[in-house]
Amino acid sequence: MSNPYFRFKRFTIRHDKCAMKVGTDGTLLGAWANVAACCRILDIGTGTGLVALMIAQRCNEATVDAVEMDADACLQASDNVSASPFARQIHVHHTTFQTFAKTVSRPYDLIVSNPPYFVQSLKCPETKRSIARHSDELSTTVLLAKSRRILTPEGRIALILPFLQQKEVLQQAAQNKLYCIRQTHVIPVEGAQPKRLLIEFSPQPQPPAKIDMLILENTRHQRTAAYKTLTLEFYLD
Repeated sequence: MSNPYFRFKRFTIRHDKCAMKVGTDGTLLGAWANVAACCRILDIGTGTGLVALMIAQRCNEATVDAVEMDADACLQASDNVSASPFARQIHVHHTTFQTFAKTVSRPYDLIVSNPPYFVQSLKCPETKRSIARHSDELSTTVLLAKSRRILTPEGRIALILPFLQQKEVLQQAAQNKLYCIRQTHVIPVEGAQPKRLLIEFSPQPQPPAKIDMLILENTRHQRTAAYKTLTLEFYLD
């Protein structure tokens, strides 16, 4: 049986009630997203609350809204937030992003999401895990279109996706007049091909984004210096 919790330096994430457990993707997004000059932040599909908590730790004057459609995950995210030093900053909402977006009266400076993305893969038999991992409930097309509408003119949208979706998400962003301002290609181990894409968009026209590479491990279970630096304020070791 997997451990029911994951301990970070300043908070603990319990994930025994969540379909998707604490993983590298969420940790990368929470550490990578640019939080500069952000007062209002939205985390779409918060799950355990991991990304929301990381963002709150990095931006201690910001208010973070965390949206989650699954009741059990929402309850667990709320518990994780309440037990953390950042409870005053984070508000967890049990609803879909599509519904939540209709209620937004003040735009956000930053929107982050580690979205469901297994569009064409075989669905797993457990319903909640299947919803968490597949884009049927929230496609990147819908996510970008609705996020664009509730973003400040200088705001940003930061996502982590499978690398194979790079071309598709860039096309979808262009259709919504969003411009890529950062890209990091995530390589799991030295010598391998990129597996994940960290990408950030802005509604402001920008020069072509510089592309960075991040290698996670030199060899199996041996983190690179770059990965250690990125996650220094979070991982215990």
